[in-house]
Amino acid sequence: MGLQACLLGLFALILSGKCSYSPEPDQRRTLPPGWVSLGRADPEEELSLTFALRQQNLERLSELVQAVSDPNSPQYGKYLTLENVADLVRPSPLTLHTVQKWLLAAGAQKCHSVITQDFLTCWLSIRQAELLLPGAQFHHYVEGPTETHVVRSPRPYQLPQALAPHVDFVGGLHRFPPTSSLRQRPEPQVTGTVGLHLGVTPSVIRKRYNLTSQDVGSGTSNNSQACAQFLEQYFHDSDLAQFMRLFGGNFAHQASVTRVVGQQGRGRAGIEASLDVQYLMSAGANISTWVYSSPGDSGAGCWSVSGRHQFRPTFPASSPYVTTVGGTSFQEPFLITNEIVDYISGGGFSNVFPRPSYQEEAVAKFLSSSPHLPPSSYFNASGRAYPDVAALSDGYWVVSNRVPIPWVSGTSASTPVFGGLLSLINEHRILSGRPPLGFLNPRLYQQHGAGLFDVTHGCHASCLDEEVEGQGFCSGPGWDPVTGWGTPNFPALLKTLLNP
Repeated sequence: MGLQACLLGLFALILSGKCSYSPEPDQRRTLPPGWVSLGRADPEEELSLTFALRQQNLERLSELVQAVSDPNSPQYGKYLTLENVADLVRPSPLTLHTVQKWLLAAGAQKCHSVITQDFLTCWLSIRQAELLLPGAQFHHYVEGPTETHVVRSPRPYQLPQALAPHVDFVGGLHRFPPTSSLRQRPEPQVTGTVGLHLGVTPSVIRKRYNLTSQDVGSGTSNNSQACAQFLEQYFHDSDLAQFMRLFGGNFAHQASVTRVVGQQGRGRAGIEASLDVQYLMSAGANISTWVYSSPGDSGAGCWSVSGRHQFRPTFPASSPYVTTVGGTSFQEPFLITNEIVDYISGGGFSNVFPRPSYQEEAVAKFLSSSPHLPPSSYFNASGRAYPDVAALSDGYWVVSNRVPIPWVSGTSASTPVFGGLLSLINEHRILSGRPPLGFLNPRLYQQHGAGLFDVTHGCHASCLDEEVEGQGFCSGPGWDPVTGWGTPNFPALLKTLLNP
């Protein structure tokens, strides 16, 4: 009887707005730079919202992640299946029933869930959504030269208090797509011709990171890697084929993706999605590659499916469960030399996630020994520190809309390169009867960056104020919050990660 009374009261709470709570007290209230409001959305227009339902057994899940990722654990490499994870975290029957009844009463339609049942996406009219989420007020927005359109609410929303034990947050209201980190830089001046290269291509990457023509996938193992493309960022098959004709002549490769999951748009190719596919498939050469396509709120990203590596730059880079990739450039432009910090490389300390135990020793050593720390009030010294590793991020060639484009730069370039190289290492592990690497970070920090080139010169850009004068964190020996443990030396990294 109590449950029935609760459910009957939910719709009244929707209309009255009483006894409500804010699930996200830090909701953005300011418009990100580059976005312009086009005015209120039509009340009868439809939009999709994603409801994050309260998961169960998260502490147990965290314990299992640590166990299968720690080389010293007897559970190392004994990964859970998706079905195992779903059984562990699936919301309670009460949560599922309560939220479904609430949405049904509000008129939500075409709802679909995921295997774990912790995310539920539904379509509603703007009028229904604003009644469902008191405080929300939906507007159309457009951004920059790409003319990206979204519908968002500039005002915070609330939920009925009765849903507090059941709903963590609602997606699709106020988070705007992040601005791409990719930049097209001016062409540097050439001062010599010895070891000259005309921008970063697969051949330059393979030479710098010591890959031979034999360092490619076998094409016979159960190994795969993937990219994700969001917010109408699409790659084109014709661009990938042209890229491989131009730059893939000296190593075995695949010139088309194995499978596209989701809707592949027919509009213009996005340079970020093009870069992801082209450099994942040239670094992780001759390995089956899938592309996941969704109209969601991010840019693009890559990971190694067989090893569950997540290398999506638009994930929160500071998440302790993501291997974050920083950026470097050559010390001498156009010469394949040592690397220094690319000043646009991200990095620092999270204000959201606490520092995970696997990096405690490395970060404490950096904080106690670095001569170039910003003032303590500028960063959260106890937060998760990142990046974990790095790779070249400056001066890439990309083919987009059948046009070769030079000097593309950003950590969106370094990310697929590092992910592809880990796919090659997974190939060796699978062929030798071992499980794929899985979540890399605990092992990476235990081995103190073995198999990586340590980048020790350069700082990334920061605030232009009197105290720091534009200088952020600086690189140094060992781990640092600019290039992590460093950039890949493939033969040494393979040797380090092949066993056990």
